[in-house]
Amino acid sequence: MSAGTLTLSSPAFHNGGTMGATYEYRGMGCNGSDVSPAVHWAGAPAAVKSFALTVWDPDAPVHGGWWHWVLFDIPASSASLASGAGSTNQSAAPAGSVEGKTSFGKLGYGGPCPPVGSGAHHYIFTLYALDEAHVAGASAKTDGPALKLLIAHHTLASTTLVGRFGRP
Repeated sequence: MSAGTLTLSSPAFHNGGTMGATYEYRGMGCNGSDVSPAVHWAGAPAAVKSFALTVWDPDAPVHGGWWHWVLFDIPASSASLASGAGSTNQSAAPAGSVEGKTSFGKLGYGGPCPPVGSGAHHYIFTLYALDEAHVAGASAKTDGPALKLLIAHHTLASTTLVGRFGRP
């Protein structure tokens, strides 16, 4: 792993680009496949011991936005997540990774599902390089806001990738 500026990208969409229907939530009036997009990162600090990834929609019409994915304890040897890694099938994410609770009240990835006519929402994928192999105090019950508090003093670097999605 080469150290430098931490970057995050996806072959599914470019930064600020539109996410396809494959990644859309399935339920609540949305008809996507609810598959998490592949993401790749580079430039992690040499001292990294694990990674965490969150996906958050600040445009959701609820206080605090909507958490679509909470994943942590991603091994430091990882540099990507395959498409579908947000499945609750434990073999989909890197061994040792832990899925946290989303705003949907479930584990794993929950894709975009903005209200009809609310315009394109921003889905902020944030990757955190951490100085601990396992997030102390975190479990499968940990949600996005709780994870951010737990890792606040353990983040060596972070980077974001923004996807957009809307329903007419």
